[in-house]
Amino acid sequence: MRCPFCKQDDSRVVDSRTTEDGAAIRRRRECSACGRRFTTAENTVLLVAKRSGVQEPFSRAKVIGGVRKACQGRPVSEDDLGRLAQRVEDSVRAAGSAEIPAMEVGLAILGPLRELDEVAYLRFASVYRSFDNLEDFEAEIALLRAEGEPLGQEPTSSAVTKKSSQSK
Repeated sequence: MRCPFCKQDDSRVVDSRTTEDGAAIRRRRECSACGRRFTTAENTVLLVAKRSGVQEPFSRAKVIGGVRKACQGRPVSEDDLGRLAQRVEDSVRAAGSAEIPAMEVGLAILGPLRELDEVAYLRFASVYRSFDNLEDFEAEIALLRAEGEPLGQEPTSSAVTKKSSQSK
């Protein structure tokens, strides 16, 4: 590593620590020539391969931006969006690949978004899966209904009324 002060190439690592989320390593270095200390950071790079063949670094901000559009007018907070983006990043990094197709990032968004807000999920899925007509929406809604209430959500009052009237 080149010293930022004297530009010499020889330095030694004095201390290494991982960051809070474990995605980076912070190193304290000392220049062998001038003796001054400086800090470096090593980050893992996750590349997203787009359909056009272009590669770009994974960006939580892009995930949040895309999901924010689907959540417009819905009761979803910025903290919710940040947690969703973290879950998406964790799941794509867990795949263990340094490069992931953009399609897989979109698929990783769908699950957590469905748990967060079904209307936002339908909006996102309609763009992501290129719904062409009303039947595409109807099929997706039927699938949502068949799978039941998403985890972590309380049943709506109409669902509770319907369930209680069926059990009588």
